Amino acid sequence: MYVAVKGGETAILNSYRLLAERRRGDASVPELSVAQIQQQMRLAVDRVMSEGSVYDPELAALAIKQAAGDLVEAVFLLRAYRTTLPRLGTTLPLDTAHMAVDRRVSATFKDLPGGQILGPTSDYTQRLLDFSLMAGGAEPVGATDAVGQAPAASAANGPMPRVVDLLNQEGLIEARAPAAGDPAPKDLTREPLRFPADRATRLQNLARGDEGFLLAMAYSTQRGYSHTHPFVGEIRFGEVEVLIQPEELGFALSVGDLALTECEMVNQFAGNKHQPPQFTRGYGLTFGHCERKAMAMSLVDRALRADELGEAVDAPAQMQEFVLSHSDSLEASGFVQHLKLPHYVDFQSELELVRKMRQASSAAPAQPVEGSEA
Repeated sequence: MYVAVKGGETAILNSYRLLAERRRGDASVPELSVAQIQQQMRLAVDRVMSEGSVYDPELAALAIKQAAGDLVEAVFLLRAYRTTLPRLGTTLPLDTAHMAVDRRVSATFKDLPGGQILGPTSDYTQRLLDFSLMAGGAEPVGATDAVGQAPAASAANGPMPRVVDLLNQEGLIEARAPAAGDPAPKDLTREPLRFPADRATRLQNLARGDEGFLLAMAYSTQRGYSHTHPFVGEIRFGEVEVLIQPEELGFALSVGDLALTECEMVNQFAGNKHQPPQFTRGYGLTFGHCERKAMAMSLVDRALRADELGEAVDAPAQMQEFVLSHSDSLEASGFVQHLKLPHYVDFQSELELVRKMRQASSAAPAQPVEGSEA
């Protein structure tokens, strides 16, 4: 037994060395630095930060390098590191209405107060391989936004009214006033998820959820597995000031800025006994530039409100237990990947059980088939 354990330990240590060699690749090719990943693979970095629940582009880039580009593994590394960090304080609620906007678009209204700002997007690019990138590529020309202004100028325009406010002026969209007393939301990193979960808890779960899973759930709602017809009210991407208010000071202090993506989805609602026909909202918010995740999150958020709005809950995306219990990429990955670890004892017991069942089946007298001759 001791020899077997030592042999397994040696094999594991050798696997570490082989993993490092595969991660490095051909030594004649310059090594990819953490700074290069952070600057040039920003969307991957943003996804890892979002699902890892840690806003630190450098650490997210390090995790991507260590995981050799496996983003789920990178999220795992970042989450594991997160557990070692002390909780120094709690920020005040972010005011995204004062976001320094780099991108702001709406699919519901063409003319917006403050204007549409196209910003950095691949929405209108041709999905053709750009072979010039293999030769170093060309330097980008001076970027401008959708209205011909430099991004810095558009970000300095000050507060921009929300698109849903235009609907709110006519009373055509639900009002989402804070709950009585505006209680502090539960912290999912410190308290287990319990059902039924309130909306604040659901949004926390979705913000940390796997983008692919949320995308599939959101797609299912568009294919008829939910009673919603969504429109993108507004997507914003930019930086928001983060404030804390120490008790001993009594006033707020700015501790930095976060890059965020925010999405508000507008959905038609037929009304019920207590509410007239109107539009309802779905909400998504992520670290970094993660529009697909924010949109999927807002669609799933709206679907999960079915019970609250008196709608029939008959689709997977509307079921809290199904969505929230399966959205975490780390938990899902762990349950699947543990299957490739040794299960020798379990399988031997299953093997012995199947052999006994086969023996019992072969020893039993054959039963005549109904309608056949004796």
